[in-house]
Amino acid sequence: MAAELTDTHCHLDDERYETDRAAVVGRARAAGVTRLVTVGYDLASSRRAVELAAALPGVYAVVGVHPHDAAGVPPDYLEELRQLARAPQVVAIGEIGLDFYRDLSPRPVQREVFVAQLYLARELGLPVVIHCREALGEVYAILQREAVGLSGVMHCFSGGWEEAKRFLALGFYLSIAGPVTFAGARRPVEVVRQMPIERLLLETDAPYLTPVPHRGKRNEPAYLVHTAQKVAAIRGISLEELAAATTANAARLFGLPTF
Repeated sequence: MAAELTDTHCHLDDERYETDRAAVVGRARAAGVTRLVTVGYDLASSRRAVELAAALPGVYAVVGVHPHDAAGVPPDYLEELRQLARAPQVVAIGEIGLDFYRDLSPRPVQREVFVAQLYLARELGLPVVIHCREALGEVYAILQREAVGLSGVMHCFSGGWEEAKRFLALGFYLSIAGPVTFAGARRPVEVVRQMPIERLLLETDAPYLTPVPHRGKRNEPAYLVHTAQKVAAIRGISLEELAAATTANAARLFGLPTF
């Protein structure tokens, strides 16, 4: 493969990798997925993300508090995130946002923690990784109001084309994951077909959202190739072209070194 892929969102700290984490990274590299962004969802996982990025080649970290965990943050959580973000391998604040599907934290608390982390990202000059489930309208309104001047990505974007256009107009990237390979996937296919390739990112969200043909098994970054193949087919371009474009996009957003 002439160009290399970047998995812009995975969770290497997950306990499902406890026995073979180094092998998982090795399989990714062998498959051409040479840069992995491992993402925190609370303070503990953010600490682990930083540790893994320091220990594993080609791994970068994102630190932040997921809306599920917003209700449990200690009073000084922003200061700890600020300290973690000073590590050289940290490339963004996330995953942050709103989740009105599971509602594991009260919605007012989700909003408060989301906005506070947007302010932190602006202070630190870092992009943001946005989680959004059943809350696209409100996430858009908050970003429009509170994220002026910020760059970022809508992780595992699940909206349709009309919604996609609104986030693209804010200057955000859209990240596509394994669901684009599922039978009957319509909205992600439509978004992939119509969006500008300069704003397209790829991810696994491993160990979740395993793409076809491995659906039902533990996901891992090596399987990004299957998502990339599907996206390339939708776009009508070669896998090499897609890999070059999306890796360049990831480097631009996260400030990763270029090859």
